[in-house]
Amino acid sequence: MEWDHGPAGYRRGAAGAVDDGSPAAASDAGPGRPVAARVRVARFVVRTLRGEWHGIVVDPVRRLLRRGLSGLSLAFVAGFGVILFHAIAQRPTGATAVRTLGGVTADLPLWLALLRTPVSLYVPALDLPVWAGITQLFLAFALAELVLGRARTLLVSYATTLAGTLTVRVMIALGPGWCGFGLPPRIGQVLDTGPSAAVVGLFTYLAVVRRAPVVFTLTGGSMVWESIAEPNLAGREHLIAVSAAIVLGLFHGRASKVRQLGTALLSGAVPLPRHPIGMTLPVPVSSGRTDPSAPGVGRVPLHESPVDDCREPC
Repeated sequence: MEWDHGPAGYRRGAAGAVDDGSPAAASDAGPGRPVAARVRVARFVVRTLRGEWHGIVVDPVRRLLRRGLSGLSLAFVAGFGVILFHAIAQRPTGATAVRTLGGVTADLPLWLALLRTPVSLYVPALDLPVWAGITQLFLAFALAELVLGRARTLLVSYATTLAGTLTVRVMIALGPGWCGFGLPPRIGQVLDTGPSAAVVGLFTYLAVVRRAPVVFTLTGGSMVWESIAEPNLAGREHLIAVSAAIVLGLFHGRASKVRQLGTALLSGAVPLPRHPIGMTLPVPVSSGRTDPSAPGVGRVPLHESPVDDCREPC
């Protein structure tokens, strides 16, 4: 309720505050809105960080305590695999064997590259420190196995790695140019190994599924900075792994719905759309009349029934 007595009169609002139009009253009411906005933003940040802490730290630790070390089997296998291949590659004969088993380059036949890609996850990259990468590898696979399970962890790690490998082939096929997207043919001889793409993909997938903006910023932001600061083949593959993980994360939990919809469409179980009310269809009143011009055959609206239209008892 409010009243106004002239231009300089007093105005009372619904909250009971008196505004006489003076600068002092305006200054008292002005700072209230920015403070309330800052409080809402602070609450949102605290709520988001609390949810991320619970989803990335608290819940995996609870699952680890419940399952024990068996919940980290993939992490131990991945870590020991990298250490084993690194130790074998220290000798010339071992390096040749490791390259034969897990060395992937873009100029290889596609079937051979697909066959070597799972092994290439355990072959350490030549230009990256092994022991620093093992820590990230163990943490990524441990979190993913506890949160996602073994099957989904393997699927995401292999899919993100394979996405980078196949996209590099497309870039080389396009050739130099294409606004920086294409690559020269000599890149096809660069050895493309290491679990870095799988690690980046797992962290990004977990960040999307668990709605963890801090983890997503640290993962995706660091990859973007890496590709800008040192543009190379690994940086491009990391960006591709991040993009593939985002797409997979957005479809997380929707696979069963898509599968059910596809099965229903193929089996014909999905009902056809109904005709709108008021649309008319030819409905014969008597089966003995076949002449369309006969008075017993007409166009009856869908909302009316031939039985309800009977003038005499049927």
